[in-house]
Amino acid sequence: MGKPRPQKKKSSKSRAKSVLGPGGSVSKHKMAQTPTEILDQATILLQTGRVEEALETAQQALELTNGNAQLPALNLLGEINVELGEIDTARECFLRAVQLDLDGSIPESEGGGAEKFMWLAQLSEQGGVDSVQWFEKGVSSLRQTLQSLEGKTSAEDVANAEEKKTKLANALCAVAEIYMTDLSWEEDAEARCESLITEAIAATPEAPEILQTLASIRISQLRTEEAQAALKKSVSLWKDLAPEDPKVPDFPVRISLARLLMEVTLEFEALEVLERLILEDDQSVEAWYLGGWCLHLLAEKQEAPKDIQEDENESPRHASLVASREWLKQSLKLYEKLEYEDERLRDHALELVQGIDQEIGEDMDDSEAEGEGEDWDGEIDIESDEEDHEMADS
Repeated sequence: MGKPRPQKKKSSKSRAKSVLGPGGSVSKHKMAQTPTEILDQATILLQTGRVEEALETAQQALELTNGNAQLPALNLLGEINVELGEIDTARECFLRAVQLDLDGSIPESEGGGAEKFMWLAQLSEQGGVDSVQWFEKGVSSLRQTLQSLEGKTSAEDVANAEEKKTKLANALCAVAEIYMTDLSWEEDAEARCESLITEAIAATPEAPEILQTLASIRISQLRTEEAQAALKKSVSLWKDLAPEDPKVPDFPVRISLARLLMEVTLEFEALEVLERLILEDDQSVEAWYLGGWCLHLLAEKQEAPKDIQEDENESPRHASLVASREWLKQSLKLYEKLEYEDERLRDHALELVQGIDQEIGEDMDDSEAEGEGEDWDGEIDIESDEEDHEMADS
């Protein structure tokens, strides 16, 4: 959970030296500023996409400090190098920060806290046990912080506590996911998952992402009805909110949600989620693919969404197959256009389209377009169904 794990690139020796070595002079202008002011500038540069400038500025701040005062600069340099794809250098920055704050007890305002541990968990080359150990260090730090905030009622302290609870719950779920995958062979894996998700739910009972992790655990335990209930509650927390509302989960989280809904045979709910995703980003190969697959699953159940069954004499299966083929072909078109790299997705989409063609005949619109020497544009007007789908209005 939390930040996505970045892709590793070959480290640039020149960049690594500029970040971690003493070389490089500090301008007279920077000398007149405090390290905190320089770091604030570096943060703004990073947030506005001027990453190379942020790197140089943060390095200058690091050179003006020593001891524990270097913590803020090291953490920022770690994040900048993640953005640049310099994973080895980023890891070294965070490891240096750990040496200055071994248990995360230094306040975040001074560059301490849990964040460096969370990054190291995500950047771990070994994964598995190593990632869990870093996450656990972060969790321990967050628990300490939350304990220190108990009983405090100021608006700032309450907001801080809520933020830490969210980070805690996300870290606990990240560990649970490791025990469901890399460490699933551990004898106590199921018990660990149960303990982790219980604490996460207690920390943030109304968090969609946490409820999705709960559903994943219940699916692995073959407790399908409980998984369905968790997913339905997860969707209910944001489905009526506007797309820009911060409570709406990130796009990748909702892609995972759609997969989970399909896994527990909630295809109509999954399709509503996917239609909303397409309205937000009609260039998502995976969203189009999942929509096509979802409609194919409905066809297998002799069912169809009401809005796609235009002819009363048309069977639900046929209506769903036609719609499925449209979604899948749009996915395949975008796959080629965007040079997508998931070959298994492409192969499955092609297999489904070929099966549909064999059952109901090839798409006549495609054949006519090919006969006229035109390319099939594959566009599907999702917005035309807005009146039939309340989700589109949000």
